[in-house]
Amino acid sequence: MSTTDALSLATRAGGEAERSESAQMLQPSGWPAPKGYANGMAAEGRIVVTGGVIGWDHQERLAKSFVAQVKQTLINIAAILAEGNARPEHLVRLTWYVVDIEEYLSNLKELGKIYREIFGAHYPAMALVQVVRLVEKAARVEIEATAVVPR
Repeated sequence: MSTTDALSLATRAGGEAERSESAQMLQPSGWPAPKGYANGMAAEGRIVVTGGVIGWDHQERLAKSFVAQVKQTLINIAAILAEGNARPEHLVRLTWYVVDIEEYLSNLKELGKIYREIFGAHYPAMALVQVVRLVEKAARVEIEATAVVPR
């Protein structure tokens, strides 16, 4: 699925006018503002949860580079959200599992651009965990997503 297709699916899910007004960022007073994520989120509605999603296409071909795998992973998450009538702005949590945290850190600018291209400027609570390896040996990143769709 292309980025355009994923964005189209994500936009159509739940109707053009529906917004995620029930999701609230949790930012304790006096804390510095996080960059590219939220410290916490609160929301009410129907929960949509993904499994661990990796950067392969519908024929289970993994993208070669870390950045390309992240892009395909986010596209895949957008497609799963659309199947659940959810959109990226309904996301309340992303948990990233990477095999090399330095690879993630050295690509932050490009990752941020790709993230915004697919999910927009919505930043849910996020965690980043380095792991020894993922189930798919060639996978460099796996992401779990949780969304809450307002009722």
